[in-house]
Amino acid sequence: MREKKNLRRVTLLVTAQTAYNLDRLATMCGYREPGHVVDKLVREKMLELNGGKRHERNEN
Repeated sequence: MREKKNLRRVTLLVTAQTAYNLDRLATMCGYREPGHVVDKLVREKMLELNGGKRHERNEN
């Protein structure tokens, strides 16, 4: 059994075309639901924007 992660529920409003494409990508990648595709896309984009560096928080 997989370990529980720090998850949040998010609702997205997308066009029919985007929903169709998310479902297709989920099927192609072997994911059970389109939310995994969104996670992967966001993770990849953040790595691209940060140049592969992790974001450091400034705590005061």
